[in-house]
Amino acid sequence: MRRLFWLGLGLAAGAYATRRATAAAHNLTPAGVGANIADGLREVGAGLGAFGAEVRAGMIDRERELTALVERRTGGGLPTLGDAFADPQPVVRQGARARGAGE
Repeated sequence: MRRLFWLGLGLAAGAYATRRATAAAHNLTPAGVGANIADGLREVGAGLGAFGAEVRAGMIDRERELTALVERRTGGGLPTLGDAFADPQPVVRQGARARGAGE
């Protein structure tokens, strides 16, 4: 019974070592290196996407704070980028066109 236990333990250890060695050998092949690089780039892309989302959220919060501050100090609101898209007629300043044509 004792020999059977050690035989089973040896077989399990051998199978584990074989699997680990096969995985390590695969990581050294061009396909394994490429997979590792692809995984790393995927993680970097996800991190950049999360960073961009945080920056946009911060920008929106700061814009709201500044808009509230301007409204408190001036008593009126400022047009936002969303207001420009709400108007079907684009606003063209005549002075800017005249200066651009003469220069």
